[in-house]
Amino acid sequence: MQFAINISYIVAAILFVFGIKMLGSATTAVKGNRISSLGMLLAVVATLARSDLGYEWIAGGILSGAIIGFIAAKRVQMTGMPELVALFNGFGGLASLLVGWAEYEKARPDWSAYLQLDENNAVPAPWFSAIVIVLAIVIGGITFTGSIVAYLKLSGKIGGTATVFPGQKALNLLVMVGLVAVGALFSITVEGINAQFLFLTTVALSLLIGMLGVMPIGGGDMPVVIALLNSFSGLAAAAAGFVISNTVLVVAGCLVGASGLILTVIMCKAMNRTLGNVLFGGFGATSGGGGKQVEGEMKGISVEDAYYVLEAAQSVVFVPGYGMAVAQAQHAVKELAEILERNGAEVRHAVHPVAGRMPGHMNVLLAEADVAYEQLCEMDDVNAIISTVDVAIVIGANDVVNPSAVDDESSPIYGMPIINVHQAKTVFALKRGQGAGFSGLVNTLFFRDNCRMIYGDAKATVSGLVSQFDE
Repeated sequence: MQFAINISYIVAAILFVFGIKMLGSATTAVKGNRISSLGMLLAVVATLARSDLGYEWIAGGILSGAIIGFIAAKRVQMTGMPELVALFNGFGGLASLLVGWAEYEKARPDWSAYLQLDENNAVPAPWFSAIVIVLAIVIGGITFTGSIVAYLKLSGKIGGTATVFPGQKALNLLVMVGLVAVGALFSITVEGINAQFLFLTTVALSLLIGMLGVMPIGGGDMPVVIALLNSFSGLAAAAAGFVISNTVLVVAGCLVGASGLILTVIMCKAMNRTLGNVLFGGFGATSGGGGKQVEGEMKGISVEDAYYVLEAAQSVVFVPGYGMAVAQAQHAVKELAEILERNGAEVRHAVHPVAGRMPGHMNVLLAEADVAYEQLCEMDDVNAIISTVDVAIVIGANDVVNPSAVDDESSPIYGMPIINVHQAKTVFALKRGQGAGFSGLVNTLFFRDNCRMIYGDAKATVSGLVSQFDE
């Protein structure tokens, strides 16, 4: 039986690898998701084949988790998807923390006897068992509270700007050093009389550093934070796998941790910033964020006048942002794009890697509306032809199209790769009002001579343009 379980774990791990590989392309993502799900099903069945499990508790957990997950997923709007992902990351970290805690409580009455439970296998050294328990606690705790803070920021329950105060970095460093010291001391004195106190202190400090670590990160950096916390949740699961000696959990956790870290690095590169700057820079702590004083004024245009420009356009690029998610405008955007194509225009959808509030947010929205994969373009591909585009339609995006990143060295986002819509012949910016974006930076694009503002709800605006074509 153990041999069959191990073989099943190997097959499940292979399915995980192929599934994640397929997620890298929009055309194979659905198939990759199904393959990964099949691998997880196989892993779960193999794990349940063990005879020493309490199936009544497992059944209860599956039932309650399925009900909660189903209700949460059905009720969430696309605007709430980032905070839902953050919340799920946090629950994954909490699960790993609880696994580590449970194993410690199981071992605490007699640590030596705990290590000798399986006489047929090699017994790990006490310090190794203690270390993997500490890792599960630390990474899981940081992931849990960090994800909760991210959820509160994204959902607007607390301020989305970076929260900074004097001495914050020194405090964070002190807590982190204390966490490492206490965790190490617990690992080498796990059988001592102070072990339980050291363990509980490790739990408390890990929860505290997760909260303190995400507080100084502004809303504009949330996509990077979501990717990083996703990586942490995978690493926490891998540590929990070592704690309970479950091979497939170690493999799956490492895959999630590695892929999440790669995604984090890619997104940092897309913003031309280091991970350290994202985590410790306090970006967006103040409204306005620096940069040159903007001259001129925003110039509005009516839906009717915008229609005449679009009716004559031969090439149109849509640039979606969080505003499209807020307005749920993706289906109206697809309808307008189809009308423009029938009218003879070449249509593209340009997606910036950090647009929205989580990795792939805009891709999910456009996929939900069944936008053709061929129309989805990466930033570099669009920038190569943007000067020939007749009309660029910016829907709620801010930093990812802000020319300050190109021409204002005093701007906090200077050097960040953007979609150069300011080079298009005409730009229509769909926006509710004249306020700054989530990061607090003023977008100088809106003051350019070739840019016209169409104020109001994005879905209503795009639907109005569709109506103009239908008349």
